[in-house]
Amino acid sequence: MDQQAKIDADFLEPTVLLDETHYQEGYRNGYNDGLASGKEEGRQVGLKMGFQVGEELGFFQGCLDVWTSAILIDQNAFTARVRKNIEQLAALVGSYPLSDPENEQIQDVMEKIRLKFRVITASLGVKLEYEGHPKSSKQDAEDL
Repeated sequence: MDQQAKIDADFLEPTVLLDETHYQEGYRNGYNDGLASGKEEGRQVGLKMGFQVGEELGFFQGCLDVWTSAILIDQNAFTARVRKNIEQLAALVGSYPLSDPENEQIQDVMEKIRLKFRVITASLGVKLEYEGHPKSSKQDAEDL
């Protein structure tokens, strides 16, 4: 390498290093900002979804409370089949893993609860449904 080429290389080296330094600094800043905003966004989505699930479970529990009270007042208020379905719905609502949101069975349990609720309301001949959720749990995932 001749003397002029060495001088040119030495002259450009700080420029290349400065560019790399700025790139690394920008990457670190962007990564840290993204990490912070991602955690906050995740917390907000989790809070929203948790509230929606709690609201829906509360609706089902409220219906169970009314039906159970009716049964306590009059054992013949419902047929034996409806009473059995009410007991099964109560067991399903009670088995919902509230403190384990990462449970892989969570959607299956909710679908079973919704199905059992529809069976009971159809047996009673009433049109009663929770209107705060999309018609399918797949819609919940798509909304995110």
